[in-house]
Amino acid sequence: MDGLRTILHCDLNGFFASVEALDHPEVLGKPMAVSGNPRNRHGVILAKNEEAKKFGISTGESILSAKKKCPHLILLEAHHDKYEHYSRLTNRIYARYTDRVEPFGIDESWLDVTASEKLFGDGKTIADTLRRVVKEELGLTISGGVSYNTIFAKLASDYKKPDATTVFAPEDYGKVVRNLPVSSMLFVGPASAEALGKMGIRTIGELADADNLAIERRFGKSGLSLLECARGLDNSPVGYYGEVDEAKSIGNSITFKRDLSGNADIKLGFRKVAEKVSFRLKEAGFECRCVHITVKRNDFSVTTRQMGLETPTNSMRALESAAFDLFQKTRRNSLPVRMLGISASGLQPAGSPRQTDMFRQQEDASTRRKSAAEDAFFSVRKKFGKACISFGLPDEDDIL
Repeated sequence: MDGLRTILHCDLNGFFASVEALDHPEVLGKPMAVSGNPRNRHGVILAKNEEAKKFGISTGESILSAKKKCPHLILLEAHHDKYEHYSRLTNRIYARYTDRVEPFGIDESWLDVTASEKLFGDGKTIADTLRRVVKEELGLTISGGVSYNTIFAKLASDYKKPDATTVFAPEDYGKVVRNLPVSSMLFVGPASAEALGKMGIRTIGELADADNLAIERRFGKSGLSLLECARGLDNSPVGYYGEVDEAKSIGNSITFKRDLSGNADIKLGFRKVAEKVSFRLKEAGFECRCVHITVKRNDFSVTTRQMGLETPTNSMRALESAAFDLFQKTRRNSLPVRMLGISASGLQPAGSPRQTDMFRQQEDASTRRKSAAEDAFFSVRKKFGKACISFGLPDEDDIL
């Protein structure tokens, strides 16, 4: 692709299921899926292998539905720490061939190999090499897309799976790309595809030929970005390996084993969510200035609230207290609670300078002591594992 960039999009095939199969070789050749724990009401399919796909099993459907399609389906519980580990290992392999590696989720990455072609061959050769090396070293397969921009590279990697390399060169634009469904293009979700369909636009080529003003009127400035992508004009750069965008928020949610009702239940639920959010904030070296909560009740209605904090914090107790105060404002709906979530935003580096209020110095000293105790708690847990220490909360096993 003389004069053009060479962009790869590498996608780990059936990632969760493939990683679990490494520890469970007995499932090879059998329909298998990775799911949440049905005892905790996370009974949905998170990933499936090729054998399960043949039965029409899809990601996001319920375990009950999947079992109806394939009664002998093998279910394995998810282990997200393990997936993050293999994701890091895969990106390290990519980084041997270029310093421009940008993850897109846990199982996909873009690579700009323009400057690497003199060392390792053209884009297709590098993609084929990566497929071989990842398979040999990690036991996983990837699909590689090669093109002259990020949008078409991802389109290419989705075109043929599993364990395949597809090249969309400029000459393939008219022959192949323009004829693909508009829904196959990145950033065109089901709602956008439906709206475009009502405008008579069903292929990427039809979108590329659409009137700018009509698209902008319907979709705003984001519509003009879609037009550029459809016309092959995307020039988004690929980030450098190890480059991390500043986090905008850190959060967590828990769907409980049973519905929660009453202040004691709700406080316990928020304590467990706040514990995870606090740990993640401390791990990332942040404090937050704003707390958001999400409350899902047993009729599946959802309420959200947010509040600013006088003092930035990453304290579990402060997060729990703020979350419960916000919850009190949702009391007009008294139905039992199915899920609670806390998200911390307005992030800043922990320990940043702040204005001191002379009338709150005693309170701040107490807060610092409690924060130091929490830090010690999380430090022990990080070093020796979660099971080694806990807050000894009452009836914790009853809800988790």
